[in-house]
Amino acid sequence: MPDTPLADEAQRRYLNYALSVITSRALPDVRDGLKPVQRRILYAMLHDLHLGPDGRFRKSAAVVGDVMGKYHPHGDVAIYDAMVRLAQDFVMRAPLVAGHGNFGSIDGDAPAAMRYTEAKLRPLAMELLGELGKRTVAWRPNYDGTRSEPIVLPSRFPNLLVNGSQGIAVGMATSIPPHNLNEVLDACIALSNQRDLPVSQLLRHIKGPDFPTGGQLHATKKELEAVYTTGQGSLKLRGEWKLEEEDGKRGPSFIVITSIPYAVERKAIVEKIAEIILAKKLPALVDVRDESTDIVRIVLETKRGTDPQLVMAYLYKNTPLAVNVPVNLTCLVPTDNPEIAAPRRLALDEILGQFLAFRFETVTKRIEFELGELKARIHVLEGLEIVFDALDEVIAIIRKSEGKADAGEKLIKRFGLSEDQTDAILELRLYRLARLEIQIVRKELAEKRTEARKLEALLKSEPKRWDVVRNELAELKDKFGDRRRTKVMGSIDEPEFQAEDFIVAEDANVVLSAQGWVKRVRELKDPSATRLREGDSVLAAVVGSTRSSVAFFSNLGGCYVCRIHDVPQSTGYGDPVQKLFKLADGERMVALLSLDPRALGEELRAPTEGAAEPEGPFVVAVTRGGLGFRFSLRQHREPSTRAGRKFAKLNEGDEILAVLLPDADATGVVLAASSGLALGVPLEEIGILSGAGKGAAAMKIDEGDRLVGVALNDRHPIEAETEKGKIVRLDWDAIQGNRGEYGVNVVKRDKLVRVVQPPVATPVFKGGAEEGS
Repeated sequence: MPDTPLADEAQRRYLNYALSVITSRALPDVRDGLKPVQRRILYAMLHDLHLGPDGRFRKSAAVVGDVMGKYHPHGDVAIYDAMVRLAQDFVMRAPLVAGHGNFGSIDGDAPAAMRYTEAKLRPLAMELLGELGKRTVAWRPNYDGTRSEPIVLPSRFPNLLVNGSQGIAVGMATSIPPHNLNEVLDACIALSNQRDLPVSQLLRHIKGPDFPTGGQLHATKKELEAVYTTGQGSLKLRGEWKLEEEDGKRGPSFIVITSIPYAVERKAIVEKIAEIILAKKLPALVDVRDESTDIVRIVLETKRGTDPQLVMAYLYKNTPLAVNVPVNLTCLVPTDNPEIAAPRRLALDEILGQFLAFRFETVTKRIEFELGELKARIHVLEGLEIVFDALDEVIAIIRKSEGKADAGEKLIKRFGLSEDQTDAILELRLYRLARLEIQIVRKELAEKRTEARKLEALLKSEPKRWDVVRNELAELKDKFGDRRRTKVMGSIDEPEFQAEDFIVAEDANVVLSAQGWVKRVRELKDPSATRLREGDSVLAAVVGSTRSSVAFFSNLGGCYVCRIHDVPQSTGYGDPVQKLFKLADGERMVALLSLDPRALGEELRAPTEGAAEPEGPFVVAVTRGGLGFRFSLRQHREPSTRAGRKFAKLNEGDEILAVLLPDADATGVVLAASSGLALGVPLEEIGILSGAGKGAAAMKIDEGDRLVGVALNDRHPIEAETEKGKIVRLDWDAIQGNRGEYGVNVVKRDKLVRVVQPPVATPVFKGGAEEGS
């Protein structure tokens, strides 16, 4: 074998793999709506195991074994999973397999092992398989060439749309939602009458997807038309609910969820609602109970006077009670080669058109087969009719013959019969020679000739064959059709809500420790007495309304904002701040500020559009490298994502040392470096940045020197601690200078290690704790 470049061989083998996955594993055929494994399961159940609807159940392991051994050598787990799906009435809109035993549940429970469950075909499955023995479809050898299997099943209804399909191939996927059988058949009949019917007209019959789990589909006619015209898109699906109240009592009211979105586990919804209740994110919601049987019934207990519309609006937004259902109408379409189908994304009219063309072809082949069978029977009956007119002569010829072969030759020579006719005569039982039996043969011959003429007329007339197709579709509708389960509601019309609508407004304290633990407490008389882990201390404590926000500032220049209500309430140590936000390696919090207007002294509204300069309130940020700047809190007024927002861009190796909120008494910033230098810089000299930046040098320091502390010059005395433990007073008048200077040497033959911060005081509002509460 000649050498082949690795790239060429890899490409060839990958393409072979991709084609195999696309055509033989992941995508359904537009004609019968089945993937190969599903088709082989149904065929093996009927042809090999004879598990028809009227038969007995058989162990699922027997079905899986036959399918794997004869048709689909890809593993028993994949085959069993596919068979289970065909039996689940919460997955399939029209299940094709009848399951006996545990076949899973809408709660996400796994089915029992295949050795414990049993299965057989449902009546509807016979509408896919019933015409297999009439030469209606092409066949091919199975994987080892020992037997044959149908390339496609002669489906009598558009199973692709009725039951839908989900699959991921190589470079493509399919996501076809299930539809109502009645509506799909009506659309087929309408399209067979007018073959150029546009999608907009077909949607008069097909209202949209019809999921086995019900629910509400929120999509306008234009949205539906766009999805079904392009073959792709997304539709909004929500669960349904109703309100129940206790009669004659001032007790709670109940919201009862009666349906859930398709492909969503019921327990996932219940667990998510329970999490919301435990986290007290929805105070109006008291309890959740799953009272479901075969019917979905999830009971939500609410407080008296609660607006159920607002509660459900919150749950739709924050739980799997509302989902976006992807639509991708990609499937395999037949080509000139009957053994090869090509993947294509089709519009609704193309899917139905492909099915109708296949159905018309199937009906034509079935009629041709039935006509051939009739002609063969007529041929035999005509031979019987000939010999009935000369029975004595026939009997004499047979009696004088040497055997069956000799008798056959003589009969053929005497009466001009064919071999088939002769065989039928020689196999004829003597009682059939009676006069009454002769009349029965002649009557059957007349009936067969009449039936054959009808079939010949059908083959000569295309419109008549289309009538046959339409009549059979109408019969299926009468036999198997049912009512729509999913309601199409058009656009969503529900009250707008804000997260604050569900938060009880009350004042609370937020405590942040030096080791990064945070908690919310109702009362805080002494921050130093709050419960902390061993070796930890309080870094900051602030107060605000539960509807207001707090801002956490990190050493890496990140600002993280959340509502005070979202800070975990605790009487213990609290929770690591990493549970609230996504922090980088080495990132830690250096400051905490309350954004409550009463704490800031002014309303933190949005910045004025078109303003030339940033608007206050301003906070001061200083880095260990001596850079400083001011920035507005207005850019951080709204809660952030877990990733936060940047307020600073730092030089490599630098970090934020402090973020300070000046009050009316603050006149400047005191900076202290490890070298023993200290500098007082007036606030107005610290530049204001409109966005995240590095700032400018607040204090000039030599290479290798770092700032060790920052403080505001207000009514509190400022002190610093040296390496030797000495406390040094930093007097503003002695160290005051200009921005960017080296500062004043406040210690000799020693170094500064930190600026002594005053004890964290009990947080109060500037106007009093009760003001505005």
